[in-house]
Amino acid sequence: MKEKILVIVGPTAVGKTALGIELAKRFNGEIVSGDSQQVYKQLDIGTAKASLEEQAQAVHHLIDVREVDETYSAFDFVSEAKQAIQDICRRGKLPILVGGTGLYLQSLLEGYHLGGDLDQEELLAYRKELECLEDAILFDKIAELSIDIPQLNRRRAMRALELARFGKNMENTQDPYEALLIGLNDDRQLIYDRINQRVDHMITAGLLEESKWLYENYPEVQASRGIGYKELFPYFAGQVSLEEAIETLKQNTRRFAKRQLTWFRNRMSVNFYQISDPDMLDNIIQDIEEFLS
Repeated sequence: MKEKILVIVGPTAVGKTALGIELAKRFNGEIVSGDSQQVYKQLDIGTAKASLEEQAQAVHHLIDVREVDETYSAFDFVSEAKQAIQDICRRGKLPILVGGTGLYLQSLLEGYHLGGDLDQEELLAYRKELECLEDAILFDKIAELSIDIPQLNRRRAMRALELARFGKNMENTQDPYEALLIGLNDDRQLIYDRINQRVDHMITAGLLEESKWLYENYPEVQASRGIGYKELFPYFAGQVSLEEAIETLKQNTRRFAKRQLTWFRNRMSVNFYQISDPDMLDNIIQDIEEFLS
């Protein structure tokens, strides 16, 4: 029997952390972070990591599990998330995955075995290439390879093409979990306004100091390429003004949110809820209760 898990996804700044904590309280759950940047110690503000006060309200896993100069991949996430989920279930609690890194979450939920030799950047680039193709072209590629896919759709087509291309390094196994995917979304302008407000709050909370420390000590590491840090590096180098750097940060974050939504809509079976709906939480709780029963 497959373990049941909840998965909370959506664009940045939409309220995933708060919802995860609320659901953990209500359903005796523990949170597994599905974010590629929150694994790094000392990078708290730019990664929008749950605060110590928030972490005290619900047990969190896969936060602060890497030093800032270490690398982290989808292969690492799948391995460590499986261990966390197994531990949570063993103790009779409900695993709740919370995050916005679609590659990581999809790799875990769809049972991919990501071999250590698989180039994660190459995989991501290929997925972006497939996302740009119309359905008819995707389906033609499936026909050319003589791949038989029951109930063919866009998501299954892209999945099959990835498996065909990467072969043994991306072996598809049985879906390991029974998951309810909860997506948070709303009007695009509302999301963008929340993003702009979050960036302003981050600046007030000390993002400049955190980013400057990273710039001065670890400018070339994987963590420094994350949105929230790299946009401020030109300011520290004297190449742009602070206002220009902050505007670039807001713009890149908005674009990132759009890419996140595209991924979750096209590649994962997500049940979306509008955050401006006053009944959102009640609807989510009702759906979870039906799922768990």
